[in-house]
Order: sequence, then structure tokens, then C-alpha cells
Amino acid sequence: MQMRKAVRARVYKFDATGEISAGPDSLAGEEPLEIQLDGEQYTVTMRTAGHDVELIAGYLLSEAVVTSMDDIDEVNFSAGLAPDGSRNYNVAQVRLAPGIWNPETAPARNVYTSSSCGICGTAAADAVTKTSAFPLIPGAFHVEDHGEYEFPKLLSAARIGELPDRLRQTQEIFDKTGGVHAAALFAVGDDPNVEPELLVGREDVGRHNAVDKVIGWAMANRGLPLRQTVLQVSARASFELVQKCAMAGIPMMSAVSAPSAMAVDHGKDVGVTVIGFNRKGKFNAYSYPERVA
Repeated sequence: MQMRKAVRARVYKFDATGEISAGPDSLAGEEPLEIQLDGEQYTVTMRTAGHDVELIAGYLLSEAVVTSMDDIDEVNFSAGLAPDGSRNYNVAQVRLAPGIWNPETAPARNVYTSSSCGICGTAAADAVTKTSAFPLIPGAFHVEDHGEYEFPKLLSAARIGELPDRLRQTQEIFDKTGGVHAAALFAVGDDPNVEPELLVGREDVGRHNAVDKVIGWAMANRGLPLRQTVLQVSARASFELVQKCAMAGIPMMSAVSAPSAMAVDHGKDVGVTVIGFNRKGKFNAYSYPERVA
């Protein structure tokens, strides 16, 4: 069975007069991925096939299961079989390094995670918030009196305003289907006015999956934490995406749409600069605007 990022389909198009025309269209691929940890079923998530090892690594980091690629010994897809017996790569058997994960003490998860939600598979509310191995603010930091803490300048307002257009240039599947989210990671240097380097861009039907793929790529190619980076996403700024940034040590996340109240509150708690409504060179900073030059 071929894994497809985009699928051709026949579509019937209607106009305002009731005229009908038929023709081909491209749809975003969406398939389940079952993740097993050390022989135990951990979760099933809906995703667009491709870059699955990155997705798994980023996902396990966001769940506080691993903190680096060294914690993952092997990812094996040989168990994934379609009903006709062909290989479908929809089951990932993950073998972790000794002592990394204990299923008896780990927070419980519901089995299924949809493509629209990255945390709805978490079984208990108190298990939603994870503690990062790469804190962005000191442990004794208080949001109310953060004026005494000096945040490094990451990017100028002008450069931040350019990020959505640069992300858009990476969206090959979106160009074909219009049905996927995207995330891109940019490396910043010492001068916040210099154009940041695009490190990687990824697409997926799930916005959380796109971010996991980006973070998984960084885990394999750069290592963590990612303190000299900025994440740009095509969707809204949700709690789950802010938390993923915190888990990877990403200090700034920019979204083209609105943030949720919980995303902003969590950004303040964990030290992530949350930017929303980044469109046409203008944006709102909801937490830690001091990082904007």
C-alpha cells in the first residue's frame, strides 16, 4: 500500500446558478499511526504520512517521554500491514533506551488522538501540562515582576513580520490540496535585524503533527534546546503548540491566527513569547514582548 501525502479524487463543482462540472481534485492524505513503546500500545494519532520518525520523536518529547534522540534506540515499521497483506507503515514499534520509560508510572493516555487535537488523547487533566527539561526562565521567576529579568532580543519586528510569507514558501502539499497545516523553524543569530535562517518546514493535516515533525527534525540534526530559534505556524496559537515549544526550549512562537487564553497564560508561565495575528507585517505579542527588537 502506497503512503500518500496527497490523494487524487473526483469532485463535483457547483456554481451559484446550479451548474455542475466534474473533474479531478487533490485531497490531503490522512492515515492513522499507531505508536508502540517497548511493546506496549501508547497512542494512535491521525497524520499525513511522511517524516514519521520526526513526528514520533517530537511527539515523545512533547509528552516528556524522551529528551533527545539518544533516548530512542529504534523505530521499526515492519508490523504495519494493510488488510491485503501489503506494508502500510501505519504501526511504529519504538524501542527506547533502557530506563527511559516506565509504563506503570507514566501518565495514562486515551488511545486515540485526532488530527485536530494534540492533547485530547491525554487521560487526566493534571497530566496535560508537562515539565520541560530545557526551561526558558529561571525556576524562581515570577511573571508579575519580570521587568527585572533581561530577555535577549531574538528578532526585529520587521523580520518577525516576514515569517508567514517564508513559511508559505514551504507549503507544497497545501498548494495542491489546501488542506494541511504547516510549521517552520528559523535559526536566529546575534543580530536581530539579520534575516533568520530557515532550518526546516513541515506540513500535516494536524497542526500539532507539523510542529512535532519540525521538532523531531531538530532533535536529529541540531540537538536540544532550541533557544536560538523561532517557530512559525500557519494555524492559531494553541496551548498544545506553546507547550511543544517549551518542551524543546523554543523561546518564541508566531502564528498567523489568534492565540487562545490558555496558550497565552501558559506562555507566560513557561517563558515562551506568544505572537498572534502575524499578517502583512503586523502582529500582536501576548507574552514577553521584550524579545522583539
